[in-house]
Amino acid sequence: MITYSTAALLFPAISLIMLAYTNRFLALAALVRSLHAKYLEHRQGGVLKGQIGNLRFRLKLIRQMQGMGVLSFIACIACVYAIYLENVILIETTFALSLLFFTISLILSFIEIHFSNRALELELSDMEEQDEKSLVKYFKKKLDPRKKRSETKDSDIQ
Repeated sequence: MITYSTAALLFPAISLIMLAYTNRFLALAALVRSLHAKYLEHRQGGVLKGQIGNLRFRLKLIRQMQGMGVLSFIACIACVYAIYLENVILIETTFALSLLFFTISLILSFIEIHFSNRALELELSDMEEQDEKSLVKYFKKKLDPRKKRSETKDSDIQ
């Protein structure tokens, strides 16, 4: 039987995850404003266009994450009310829905984190195109197995 304390366990978890989602949204909003200023200043397409598409998708994901978190919270509240009513079917259904919405929210969060990392890689790739000498770049070239294969193929041709 699901009790008040069982349902109450979800309240802090959902609250914390919603706080984390809000922080991600605020960080993304600051990034959008920064990119907008950079776009207006330089009017460059390349990386900025890639970033804009990525940001639009991530904003949609965050909106869906927050929505699923809110639905999870509402289902959890309904579960507590069902416990008060002592309606076992409603208790189990609302608790299961709360867990389902919470799980979907976390899956969406995982996807958003993946796209967040892709956005950072896009920024890094833009900086790597510059011809700066760095120790990391040197070792990367030396240790890159694809480069060794292409050098071996070139020596076989000669």
